[in-house]
Amino acid sequence: MAVIPLLQLNDISLTFGGDPVFHDLSLVVQPGDRVALVGRNGSGKSTLMKVMAGLVEPDTGDRVVPPGVSVGYMEQDPDLGQFTTLGDYAMHGLDPSELYKVERAGEGLKFDPARPVETASGGERRRAALARLMAQDPELMLLDEPTNHLDIEAIGWLEDELKRTRKAFVLISHDRRFLSELTRATLWIDRGQVRRQEKGFDAFEAWRDKTWEEEDLQRHKLDRKIKAEARWAVEGISARRKRNMGRVRALQDLRGERSNMIKRQDTAAMELASGPKSGRKVIEATKLSKSFGDTTIVRDFSLTVQRGDRVAFVGPNGVGKTTLIRMLMGDIEPDSGTVKLGTNLVPAVFDQTRAQLNGDLSLWENLTGDPEMRVSGKADQIMVRGAPKHVVGYLKEFLFDEAQARAPVRSLSGGEKARLLLARIMARESNLLVLDEPTNDLDVETLDLLQDLLGEYDGTVLLISHDRDFLDRVATTTVAMEGRGRATVYAGGWSDYRAQNGDADPKSDPAKPAPKQTQTTQATPASKQKSGLSFTEKHKLEELPGEIDRLTAEIAKLEQLMADPDLFAREPVKFKKASEALVARQAALAEAEDLWLELSEKAEAG
Repeated sequence: MAVIPLLQLNDISLTFGGDPVFHDLSLVVQPGDRVALVGRNGSGKSTLMKVMAGLVEPDTGDRVVPPGVSVGYMEQDPDLGQFTTLGDYAMHGLDPSELYKVERAGEGLKFDPARPVETASGGERRRAALARLMAQDPELMLLDEPTNHLDIEAIGWLEDELKRTRKAFVLISHDRRFLSELTRATLWIDRGQVRRQEKGFDAFEAWRDKTWEEEDLQRHKLDRKIKAEARWAVEGISARRKRNMGRVRALQDLRGERSNMIKRQDTAAMELASGPKSGRKVIEATKLSKSFGDTTIVRDFSLTVQRGDRVAFVGPNGVGKTTLIRMLMGDIEPDSGTVKLGTNLVPAVFDQTRAQLNGDLSLWENLTGDPEMRVSGKADQIMVRGAPKHVVGYLKEFLFDEAQARAPVRSLSGGEKARLLLARIMARESNLLVLDEPTNDLDVETLDLLQDLLGEYDGTVLLISHDRDFLDRVATTTVAMEGRGRATVYAGGWSDYRAQNGDADPKSDPAKPAPKQTQTTQATPASKQKSGLSFTEKHKLEELPGEIDRLTAEIAKLEQLMADPDLFAREPVKFKKASEALVARQAALAEAEDLWLELSEKAEAG
């Protein structure tokens, strides 16, 4: 007996603003399907999902849903205007006896059904929309970025729910681990076409790369054939005009075929430029405590961050991850304890609220209006890593076209706003990156590139993310914030933390004592503890930061001098002296940093 599809799209075409989004697109979703819907930012994933939900009418083609089949869609920006509370919205269309479903989803997704709509944040509204869909339990669920605004615990709850359901779902997400755990088929939107593979997301990247290799080979063969035929046409067409007009027409057809090959979207040309080296010890926090009213953020928390560390902060939403990072950066004063920042720090901050972007201004104005990027007397230029660059040219490196440059930022998608903020951060040199939820809304390819850049970055990284795969790939140290002031430091990324923690659920027993775990990334052995500083040592400790800054500046000047490729041939004596001076200052800098570290630790012990 043939299986009746839950949803079928036949020959769908859709055009926005003159540009085709889809052309002759067809797809089928069967009962029990668990499908990943993937594609680059701007490829049309959300638009296609709205077509599947019946919220967007295509220009041509048919959407077929059999009678009696329910299709549910999780709205990205739900309209809650007619509802008093989030629970009222989530219960809409349900029988009062099904209230328990909403309450259960509310507990798992961490939102309060009694929260008034007017005071609810955007994240709470999205969680209410997700709870509404889970409570409705339709035959087909369409989930567009359901993990955005969820913490890792809530993501785990949703993952377990979707694993247990027998209903079909189509899923858009940037979270690799989430997609890999849940999907058994993949729909790939690429340049207006949809391909399907009967394998989950785990197999997507190998499939994509093989498809692109085959395309490149086909394009290469076609180019060679056109070149050969064109040479024939130039050399012999006049003598064989009547007999070979078919071959001339074939050449025209080949050229038409080649022009119809759609160019793949480039990868963003992102680049991270490390500034001057910071001191070896970047941040030293000792016995920090901080509370707001009855809520304790941290209690007696200590952490040492060395140059080159990648420190991830994980924990439930609202536990205080951003607050802790701001304390470590010196932006918020602790109630007790101390924070010492290292020397020569040049920070760059990516904030999760995108507050650095002005939604009413254009992309152009957001870049040229930044005082650190402005080029005096050049309204169309910005300073990018020390050199002036045309603003449109720089935006193109982050996959924005010229028309978007004058559009208001509020018109951008979440992924586009993230790329624009990355463009601002990456235009300047830094040696300390603070990344608060950078992974939200970015596509897989951009996440890959960001991971690679962070791996090559010479500076230090403080990171907040709920993307478990991203944490595993990037973090060298994980600070687990478990509520009630508990914050524990673990070596490695998310999986390492879970393994060291016995894979226990941190929320299951808040009263359980924290594991016996070092609270610093580098502990001071008891045998090396000293009894305090002498007067001379105290004076030296005060002088060392200035000495380190001076040596760092001199090294930078020498490196700039020796970057001249003609210096050795032109002035060999000067080159020799500069080389010797550079070696000497590098050795002096290392010695000064070691001494500063030693004296700082000795001062603590005293």
